[in-house]
Amino acid sequence: MAKTTTKNNDTTANLGFEQKLWAAADALRNNMDAAEYKHVVLGLIFLKYISDAFEAKHADLEAQKTQGADPEDRDEYRAASIFWVPKEARWQHLKASAPQPTIGTLVDDAMAAIERDNPSLKGVLPKDYARPGLDKQRLGQIINLVSDIAFGGAADRARDTLGRVYEYFLARFASAEGKSGGQFYTPSHVVRVLVEVLAPYKGRVYDPCCGSGGMFVQSEKFIEAHAGKLGDISIYGQESNYTTWRLAKMNLAIRGIDAQIAHGDTFHNDRHPDLKADYVLANPPFNDSDWRGELLKDDKRWVYGTPPAGNANYAWVQHLIHHLAPTGLAGFVLANGSMSSNQSGEGEIRKAIIEADLVDCMVALPGQLFYSTQIPVCLWFLARNKKNGRFRDRRGETLFIDARKLGTMADRVHRQLLDADIAKIASTYHAWRGDKDAREYADVPGFCKTVRREEIAGHGHVLTPGRYVGAEAVEDDVERFEEKMTRLTATLREQQAQAAKLDAAIAANLKELGYGG
Repeated sequence: MAKTTTKNNDTTANLGFEQKLWAAADALRNNMDAAEYKHVVLGLIFLKYISDAFEAKHADLEAQKTQGADPEDRDEYRAASIFWVPKEARWQHLKASAPQPTIGTLVDDAMAAIERDNPSLKGVLPKDYARPGLDKQRLGQIINLVSDIAFGGAADRARDTLGRVYEYFLARFASAEGKSGGQFYTPSHVVRVLVEVLAPYKGRVYDPCCGSGGMFVQSEKFIEAHAGKLGDISIYGQESNYTTWRLAKMNLAIRGIDAQIAHGDTFHNDRHPDLKADYVLANPPFNDSDWRGELLKDDKRWVYGTPPAGNANYAWVQHLIHHLAPTGLAGFVLANGSMSSNQSGEGEIRKAIIEADLVDCMVALPGQLFYSTQIPVCLWFLARNKKNGRFRDRRGETLFIDARKLGTMADRVHRQLLDADIAKIASTYHAWRGDKDAREYADVPGFCKTVRREEIAGHGHVLTPGRYVGAEAVEDDVERFEEKMTRLTATLREQQAQAAKLDAAIAANLKELGYGG
């Protein structure tokens, strides 16, 4: 099923019907915990999509019966990457049964039937809609709500519409769950920075802690926006949390993305042990102290030093390096402490990675970007080979970008990077590494600077961009000091006079009301 090439814009300002859907769905949540409710709603959204995709294909085959097409031939659907939906699981059947008290059991049966007939979905779909704690009247209302999503007919448009709804609901559930929401969702604007910088046009893409699959979705969107084809990248991922793994499988299936997403602990049960990826994207858990590192002291991945058992940051970094192809590129999110920490040998590991000339670019981001933490974070970009013929020879150099002043407040506690912010970071990196058709690179005081490895060594192998980019250039003040003071003093006196008039007016009004002194 082909998808149209569109320019995707994920800022909340451009969302419309998703917000209305969310408001309605949230109203039906009543007192249910957000972590529980998301599986109710997202499971139904998934079921609605695969049922609609099936029905559209079924109608096509019905119309082609005279030419030998068989609407009941499951191979016809598999050939078009469409899930087979048995009659008892089709949306119209569930919608017609929505007012019945048995609707929970009917939905569970539908989910089980789909898993039975589609082995790739085995163990993925939620099947607890019949539980006593779920109000069946509200469940029927949610089914009616999901039924009203307007798809517009075309299969590719339907997939894009439902994909947008699914992604928007993931973001809102992450916000509702707060800190725990960050376990399954990385804000799309942060993911877009990684994807736009790395530009994964073709090859193997890997995320060892993939959450609900956002890195893969944005990679596919990037390819579409640049007139590429869905099959140009092969996707590999792993997620340790079973519930989150199920979300990822549904998220990717809704979009028709074929991916090998494994469930398991990445450190202790690497499900892609021999993979060498062209692009690695990741948002690992920050400063994870519960990764059982003491059991992996002699692991072959620790080429640059054994990471401390009390913090998994440099275990993640080395795991990602281990899975890089000879010309591979990696981009990932880490806590700011990773750029300068010298605790438990971390400084020595960072030094070894720098001396191996793997660090291509460091980006400092502003705080308040994540649902799970308010602390500022940084982006690491690594290159296995800085002289690989695709770009200019960057050996011995690292680009530092200080993006802490970018972004705008989306609400009282969350900051969001806009399209222009993302483009500024990505275009700076592309210019620096010498992409074809990129502009000429130049250092910008206070924002970006290219630095030799020797200078980084001189700073104790600290990778904090603020150390290197310097202060922002300040425009010369052409107004003489005496003239400025005269102007400012006159303005002050004028404002003081206006304030005195206002004070007098307020006092007079109070006196009329009987409160004057």
